Amino acid sequence: MLDAASPEMPTRSKIATVLRVTSGNFLEMFDFFLYGIYASSIASAFFPAGSEFASLMLAFLTYGLGFLMRPLGAVFLGAYIDHVGRRRGLITTLSIMAMGTLLIAVTPSYASIGVAAPAIVIVGRLLQGFSAGVELGGVSVYLSEMATPGHKGFYVSWQSASQQVAIVVAAALGYALSTRLGAPEIAAWGWRVPFFVGCLIVPVIFVLRRSLQETAAFAARTQRPTLGEIHRSLLANWRIVVGGTLLVVMTTVSFYLITVYTPTYARKVLKLGESDSLLVTLFVGVSNFVWLPVMGALSDRLGRRPLLIGFAGLTVLTSYAALSWLVAAPSFPRMIAVELWLSLLYGGYNGAMIVALTEVVPGHIRTVGFSLAYSLATTLGGFTPAVSTWLIDRLDNRAAPGLWMTASALCGLAGVWIAYSARPVAGVAAEAADQRASSRSGISATT
Repeated sequence: MLDAASPEMPTRSKIATVLRVTSGNFLEMFDFFLYGIYASSIASAFFPAGSEFASLMLAFLTYGLGFLMRPLGAVFLGAYIDHVGRRRGLITTLSIMAMGTLLIAVTPSYASIGVAAPAIVIVGRLLQGFSAGVELGGVSVYLSEMATPGHKGFYVSWQSASQQVAIVVAAALGYALSTRLGAPEIAAWGWRVPFFVGCLIVPVIFVLRRSLQETAAFAARTQRPTLGEIHRSLLANWRIVVGGTLLVVMTTVSFYLITVYTPTYARKVLKLGESDSLLVTLFVGVSNFVWLPVMGALSDRLGRRPLLIGFAGLTVLTSYAALSWLVAAPSFPRMIAVELWLSLLYGGYNGAMIVALTEVVPGHIRTVGFSLAYSLATTLGGFTPAVSTWLIDRLDNRAAPGLWMTASALCGLAGVWIAYSARPVAGVAAEAADQRASSRSGISATT
């Protein structure tokens, strides 16, 4: 039987493997995005305060706490995956993620159990964050190691593309609920329904993940570094981690701005309707889904750096101007136009960025290095809803989130220079083994 990473594997089997490995990505983003859609209802249920602004900020800060756990998940779970294998690690992350989602779905409101309610929700978010700290890295590395030569950008782009499916499903489910339930019903109990849906699909995803095979690049290694060796090599390659973190900052900020924060921004800031805000988000998810694999494939032909520099530069020049145009005369058509433009910027940049990060990190610390860089950046990007809310209030400027996105694009440009100028330090003999395994598998192991 052919290994899942074999380049001779039939196309149909390759597609099935991509679906299995990205299924957990779907669940992660589905749950994360639901929190953003129903932030107002969650704020009322678990974080009652003296004002709507304070309550919403508490909800968004709790949302951000999950991102503070990501670096820990990256370091510990990432090293675990680099040591025991991609398949076993991805099953572990799914189990932890499912526990966090269930806690948020079943926790009674503050009115029922008092301060225990927000405390339990925080624990759920911390579990989700710990798991998510390595989920994206584990999936990206798996896809990069199973990709056929010359198509790595296209294959790895499906890590992010799978998240867009989750956004579309979550937005569609939210839209359906908003047309059938009134605002009081959604605030009281309706917001929990999508979370329970997420819990129900966990067993299906678990079965899919269990059927994964180990990648050929990892299975062919004759020497596997210990956890201590992995962490020492990670420290030796700190410049790549710093550069990778800056690379990812633009991705995380722009993603959470145009997806998670959009429903709240449309309703609370632009005063658009509930249905309109969810439709905009649904369209953004579809747009992201289209652009990501297209740009990933384009990066296979043109190279990663030209796309990274080009789309980061366009973001610096246009993001604040686009939001200023929107807030000058808020409307559903303008919201669609601006969000789809920002979606193109995000998709063009991220389609090249994910695969670039798998390539600049040395193979023997690929999961932990990728995950740590991604998690550190997400710690900033995950607070985008809270930062945007604060900036709008502080500057009295409804276009202020565009300034945050501009700053993230400048970080991206700096990251391109640092990541590609830093030379990886192998540190352990496993790097040579990884190179030999990649060569036998027909995979380009660019570091």
